[in-house]
Amino acid sequence: MSNNKPKSVLLIGAGILSTTFASFIKNVEPDWNIKIFERLDQPAIESSNERNNAGTGHAALCELNYTVEQADGSINIDTAKVINEQFEVSKQFWGYLVESGQIQNPDEFIKPLPHLSFVQGEKNVNFLKKRFEAMSAFKMFEGMEYSEDPETIKEWIPLMMEGRDAGDTIAASKMDSGTDVSFGELTRKLAKNISAHKSAEIHFNHEVVSFRRLDNSKWEVEVHNLETGAREFHVTDYIIVGAGGNAIPMLQKTKIPESKNLGGFPITGAFLVCNNPEVVSRHDVKVYGKEPEGTPPMTVPHLDRRYLKGKDSLLFGPFAAIGPKFLKYGSNTDLFKSVNKDNILTLASAGLKNLSLIQYSIQQVMMDKSDRMEELRKFVPDAKDEDWDLELAGKRVQVIKDTEEHGRGFIQFGTEIVHSEDDSVIAMLGESPGASVSVSVALEVLENNFSQYIDKWDDKLKEMIPSYGQSLIHDSELLQEIRESSNQKLNL
Repeated sequence: MSNNKPKSVLLIGAGILSTTFASFIKNVEPDWNIKIFERLDQPAIESSNERNNAGTGHAALCELNYTVEQADGSINIDTAKVINEQFEVSKQFWGYLVESGQIQNPDEFIKPLPHLSFVQGEKNVNFLKKRFEAMSAFKMFEGMEYSEDPETIKEWIPLMMEGRDAGDTIAASKMDSGTDVSFGELTRKLAKNISAHKSAEIHFNHEVVSFRRLDNSKWEVEVHNLETGAREFHVTDYIIVGAGGNAIPMLQKTKIPESKNLGGFPITGAFLVCNNPEVVSRHDVKVYGKEPEGTPPMTVPHLDRRYLKGKDSLLFGPFAAIGPKFLKYGSNTDLFKSVNKDNILTLASAGLKNLSLIQYSIQQVMMDKSDRMEELRKFVPDAKDEDWDLELAGKRVQVIKDTEEHGRGFIQFGTEIVHSEDDSVIAMLGESPGASVSVSVALEVLENNFSQYIDKWDDKLKEMIPSYGQSLIHDSELLQEIRESSNQKLNL
């Protein structure tokens, strides 16, 4: 294979993952041809949209599901370290794009906002204290504070302490270095920059419908223009599937062997949203709690301050609902069409192994507003019904697959990359902390699936990601230097 002739890359979906990956290609290979096809009329309408996610810059500062209590009672913070490093990698890339003039006004998509963990009950307080001791001893999480004192906690989260029983056993930890991120606004900025590139195109109202492998190992992709009804055919070297909840059906249509024994379980998110300025003004932080015992990590309750296009609001959730759509603007046939002879046993096995998840989802569906308000009052005791409205958020599709370690029907949490043996088809699947670590996901694809080019790109990658090839986990001096530089570029 010649590495000299410009390659073509066709991306499906104009969300955060596709636009991040396309932004990398634009910088490392300016002559490569980039085409992005999006079925909706603008970027970031589905899960990347700022109203369809909590906007947390996931850095493991407050998310308790990233720090697991072990059988001996110790707290494993390894996952937290990795996620924190990955978010610092994202900040480096965003800072580079700002510094190089490729995107502007970073304060429109990222703002500083303290991250807190809040727990109730003796067992959870003990957990949080041990978590704090393990994390605060590590340089990466220097500056974390912890308190069981109601007065101190009231200073941190006054809204959540008003009306609370003085006898409650509570604790909180706090990191001032957290962020609120509008991934929708960031995606739109990335898409605008890609569109301005001489070798890149973004086509909206275009739906990818089928794939055909050509004799020369390229792919012919059939695309329908939803405005004109025209059928278009595009030939490409690489197919990158970044289509959010629709990634699994797209992958299945390629018919690559790796798409077999793979399925998805769609979950709709919903949040209670407060737009009452008086209430909103009393909570200027993001607060994450502990997931209810016996429920999956996605159930972690959190109360978040949001800054969306000049409008401040609070968001509490997530609440889950089950339904057959893989996309918020998808079809009720999505789930059923994704079931075939290759994955039906995988899906059935997952259902049997995860009856608690199914039961939890059904319970969530049955909740009315009064039930949801009761959940909110565990965080905000004085919450008034009239101040809060229920809003549907985006879809997340939990990846279900067969693995040697976990057997048939394993539900994957986090991000998953599935690719063909020859790396010509690459799908980026998964969920939280996906958007926050999208830069690391893109880098992983570049390193593992474009390995023949990686030496050539090394200098450019180090220009974009100054810590590239080095560990921010083990080199605390480098971490401090990188943080200060990124924060300056991003006005944090």
